[in-house]
Amino acid sequence: MVHRVIETLQTSHSIGQITLVGPDRAMLRKDAKIEHLLTSNALDWLENASSPSASAAHGLERQPPQQPILLTTADHALLSPAIVDHFLEQALASGCDFVVGVARLDTVQTRFPDTRRTAIQLRGGPYCGCNLFAFMTERGRQLASFWRRVEQERKRPWRVITGALGPIATLRYLLGRLTLEQALARLSRQLDVKIGAVVLPFAEAAIDVDSTADLLFVEKILAQNAAEKTTQP
Repeated sequence: MVHRVIETLQTSHSIGQITLVGPDRAMLRKDAKIEHLLTSNALDWLENASSPSASAAHGLERQPPQQPILLTTADHALLSPAIVDHFLEQALASGCDFVVGVARLDTVQTRFPDTRRTAIQLRGGPYCGCNLFAFMTERGRQLASFWRRVEQERKRPWRVITGALGPIATLRYLLGRLTLEQALARLSRQLDVKIGAVVLPFAEAAIDVDSTADLLFVEKILAQNAAEKTTQP
């Protein structure tokens, strides 16, 4: 999967240097393709930290402060250059410090009716996460610290999130009245970071691989896509 993600980023019109955080360097030496990218300086590598959020923070610290950064995951098996470019174009136009990619659940279910995705129940949604995060400014990188706080409370993440939203916004969420825009505006004020979201029209953006069933599903989709390409005139 990591090969597909790297190839997608290399093909995108919006991406410059690519940094892979983890896995162990000795493991990567066994992968001829990635080893070639590393030795030819087409790919940077950093040792992973103790958790996903710590690894993200480690990667961000190694980049120039004013450099916009796209963060995604190696299990983003259906990621495409079109998704990356659309997301980053919208993120740049937003004027935000930090931008997250989401897709409406109905967009995902219309394209993939047999898949089940976790969704956030916000008015106008529900919305699925897409593992696409754009740190557009140095201020936006402060969100890595917030992510670590949420991760440290992984058994009770809502303790941190509701603390940032405040009681009124949390109540509106529980009543099904809180919109995505309202939630992000509240978080922006509380965290002193302008946070935005790009609602992606691509169902594939919400698909990642967390289980064997997910892997089989993704392989089926990729096989179907390949078959469709071979039949096109």
